[in-house]
Amino acid sequence: MKQKKYWQSFGELKSSENFQERVQDEFTEDLPAVEQDNGLLESKAPRRDFLKYLGFSTAAAVAAASCEMPIKKSIPYLNRPDSIIPGVPNFYATTYIMDGDAIPVVAKVLDGRPIKIEGNDLSTITNGGTSARVQASVLGVYDTARLRYPLANGKEVSTFDAFDKLVAAAMAGTGGKPTVLLTETISAVTTKNIIAAFLAKQPGSRHIQYDAISSSGLLNANAASFGKRAIPSYQFNAAKTIVSLGADFLGTWLSPVEYARQYAAGRKINQKNPEMSKHIQFESMLSLTGANADDRYVHLPSETGALALNIYAALGGAVAAPALSDDRLKKGIQQAVASLKASGAASLVVSGSNDANLQLVVNAINQLLGAYGTTIDWGTTLNTRQGDDAAMVQLVQEMNEGKIGALLIHGVNPAYDYFDAKKFESGLAKVAVSVSFNDREDETTSLCKFVIPDHHFLESWGDAEMKSGYLSFIQPTIAPLFKTRAFQTSLLKWSGDATPYGDHFKQYWLGRFGSQAAWDKALQDGVVETPAAAAAGSYNGAALAAAASAIAAAKPAAGMEIVVYPKVAIGAGKEANNPWLQEMPDPITKATWDNYAIISYATAKELGILVDDNYEVEVTKPVITVKVGGKEMKLPILVIPGMHKNVIALALGYGRSEKSGRAAANVGQNAFPLVSFDGKSFSYSTAGVSVAKTNETFKLAYTQTHNQYEGRDEVVREFSLVDFKKNPTVLVDDRHKLVEDYAKNTNDYASEGTLYPSHPYPGPKWGMSIDLNSCIGCGACTVACTSENNVAVVGKSEVMRAHEMHWLRIDRYFATYRDDSGADNLDDLNVVFMPMLCQHCDNAPCENVCPVNATNHSSEGLNQMTYNRCIGTRYCANNCPYKVRRFNWADYMGADSFADNQKDILDDSVMMMNDDLTRMVLNPDVTVRSRGVIEKCSFCVQRLQEGKLKAKKANRPLETGADGKWDIKTACQQACPTNAIVFGNVNDKKSPISVIRNEEQTNRVFYTLEQIHVLPNVSYLAKIRNTDRHVGVTEEAHHEAAPAAAGEHKVEGAHKEEKKAEAAH
Repeated sequence: MKQKKYWQSFGELKSSENFQERVQDEFTEDLPAVEQDNGLLESKAPRRDFLKYLGFSTAAAVAAASCEMPIKKSIPYLNRPDSIIPGVPNFYATTYIMDGDAIPVVAKVLDGRPIKIEGNDLSTITNGGTSARVQASVLGVYDTARLRYPLANGKEVSTFDAFDKLVAAAMAGTGGKPTVLLTETISAVTTKNIIAAFLAKQPGSRHIQYDAISSSGLLNANAASFGKRAIPSYQFNAAKTIVSLGADFLGTWLSPVEYARQYAAGRKINQKNPEMSKHIQFESMLSLTGANADDRYVHLPSETGALALNIYAALGGAVAAPALSDDRLKKGIQQAVASLKASGAASLVVSGSNDANLQLVVNAINQLLGAYGTTIDWGTTLNTRQGDDAAMVQLVQEMNEGKIGALLIHGVNPAYDYFDAKKFESGLAKVAVSVSFNDREDETTSLCKFVIPDHHFLESWGDAEMKSGYLSFIQPTIAPLFKTRAFQTSLLKWSGDATPYGDHFKQYWLGRFGSQAAWDKALQDGVVETPAAAAAGSYNGAALAAAASAIAAAKPAAGMEIVVYPKVAIGAGKEANNPWLQEMPDPITKATWDNYAIISYATAKELGILVDDNYEVEVTKPVITVKVGGKEMKLPILVIPGMHKNVIALALGYGRSEKSGRAAANVGQNAFPLVSFDGKSFSYSTAGVSVAKTNETFKLAYTQTHNQYEGRDEVVREFSLVDFKKNPTVLVDDRHKLVEDYAKNTNDYASEGTLYPSHPYPGPKWGMSIDLNSCIGCGACTVACTSENNVAVVGKSEVMRAHEMHWLRIDRYFATYRDDSGADNLDDLNVVFMPMLCQHCDNAPCENVCPVNATNHSSEGLNQMTYNRCIGTRYCANNCPYKVRRFNWADYMGADSFADNQKDILDDSVMMMNDDLTRMVLNPDVTVRSRGVIEKCSFCVQRLQEGKLKAKKANRPLETGADGKWDIKTACQQACPTNAIVFGNVNDKKSPISVIRNEEQTNRVFYTLEQIHVLPNVSYLAKIRNTDRHVGVTEEAHHEAAPAAAGEHKVEGAHKEEKKAEAAH
């Protein structure tokens, strides 16, 4: 039997008859045609309706020809700016700023409009990498929910001068009470100087930094261990062994773009000497980082401290470690300790906890290993998390006591994301002067007396020192769209300095750099880096004993526990009104547009929730009641493997107010009230949770079950490092087997294995390589593709009908072990992420079935779409084995000429995307598709043409990566933070893709469904895990164990895997 199978849904895992029937249904709903034999004209659905149902008919064509198109007026330049050539983009280096994060980026600006964000290759921190949130940030500047003007007591203020006078008069009446400036983490040099000058003019005032997702516990622990309340630089690329205690460093923890690039560097495989880092993850829920781990162990959140103490004690630390009852967790500790000892100073242990005591133990572990100065650098500190939880709690207390005269708020929303929002609201009402600089009437801003919205970062000047010695600059890419003002300008004016912030900023840095040329160069590059030498820091372990005692004294929790966490796309919720992020499937659950309670299979069984074939196909989900203390929430559930059986997980960032925006309002529920304060820092997990099933249901939209491979299971390839070393040519041997079976005469599988003639590609032939070892499933490529190619947002109602439009999806595969009873252990599994896009097959099945030749093959190997030929038969989508072609079921982009074909049909979020303001983000180099048309990945053909034209103008060959020179990069390739995607000309022997396929990675290259001979031009590199466990699909005999030995066999089976009987289903 197959001891391990890769599966995307529970239906596929069980492979029931019901599932097999659904696999054969290409589309989830049938056309509403009724078959009758009463003749064409008397039938309820005449045959001519066939084309109408597909979005195209002869009658529609006639109507389109006879009706008038809406008049769209264009205003020409009277005096064209020197820097603008119509149709030719400019690129400006700037910095993405959000929730304290700072990512160096480059903005593509076309005709005065920023339309695309790319990473800045000159930054050695990110090396050009981005995230889904960075890619989607360009849509934020066109957000329809942004405030358009200043407000005083809810009414518009006509001028900034009038607003300044109102604020000055109000602050003069505070009776000498202190002013507090409450902001997110600020790493900007000039902004800090302005804040200091402002506070100096306000006696008794202070600046408090508040992070909605706090790292205060880590900062406080470092202050005790190293005398510096800061976060060091973690070097994941220098670590041979990485042990994470709940830190989702590839998804949301501290600096995920930087860490992902470092992590991937340690996972690259040299097939001549295959070695890679080892990653062991301990966590309570299945995170993005845990999904990428080599070995993973689950535990209760309340056990994390005991887990850390056990690791420290096993390494030789002089502490008494609390006993743990979970045998599999004990095995994980033994494995982690053995690996850490073997790696020594080349080890790295991190924790995502906000408990200072736990972080003190982790500091002691790293000190014992000698990691400081090797994988942890105190010479350069991270500046993007500086929030102080205790200071925030103290501020709210003082506000309620009437001790605060004025509160100035920038970049934070405590009325939404503070754990005791009602107390904050009551305190805010007692503050005489409240001023918000936030960009919209969010939950906090709507309670403030004065509002003067700040610019979007793409409209701003500024700087950020995300790490000490690493500067990144912000410059405007578009003039402010509304009557907004930099909040630094407000502070300057209220300090008696009339200089606008833009001028202040330029004067400061011109003085620092000493010359106009040096300043211009810094602004052009976007980054200036002066790294310090690596340092180990001065460790002080005096606080360890007290921390260990506090952890050991904690009483074991009973019952269920809940964890609240930030999603990769939504984060703390500040960008919740971004439809691109709302519609991006979560990497783990593949759900969109909502949050939900994630529970284990075992918990579902205890609650009486049936997880059958219909569970994942049907969008209607059971609702449970979760009670924590005096708080109660009703939540829909998703059953996800890899969860601890006594843990519930709930995402933060949802449940926003009406004024937060049309895409964010009333989507999901706010989980921040479940956060607690332990006296020193916020806690994001709680014990003593009671759970009960209700009779209610709720509809969730998720995507993983929408695309199936018709029973073919040889889609993804995965091996352990041990097995790969023993048999490195297993994939090559499989390919040779195909040659033996289908190309005996010529040994040319491509030409002999088909009835079709082969075609030469004399010029460039485009191909892509995707390294599954580097792909972490973060979704940056999906959003980048959406932004670059005008991919439509369809809304929750359409996603529920399997109508999502993403050209590039990331398939998530679970891989479980089956014991001899045939049961799968759903809590002990691997996860593999596989980007799936149009494979641009040389023998493309879609091309053969199109009746109008709308899809065809180019001389450069591209599978092309001619949109104005497509009549929407969907034959191509039906015949595509990869299920990557998308059909426009409705007029998602407003491209049709018919009136009112969107109203009351599509969600309000889709209508928001069709607003004139929001449509400014559209890329004019890419056609906007209309209803009834099929679309799919084009390999960014517009970029191919642009690159070829660039090379032609320079009278030189096209550069596709040889010697590091690129004329062409696809949007997904450019966005990827881990360099998992390589695109180029496979006919150029020096191009990276050609080198990968023919020289460097010949043993790991495979093509998905290669045996069906469609000859895809997208190749993959097999996933390798550094584990002693068996990985991959093997055929082994089904052994029957005697009843007395059955339990032992399940615990230590053929794959040396511990399995707990209660964890199996």
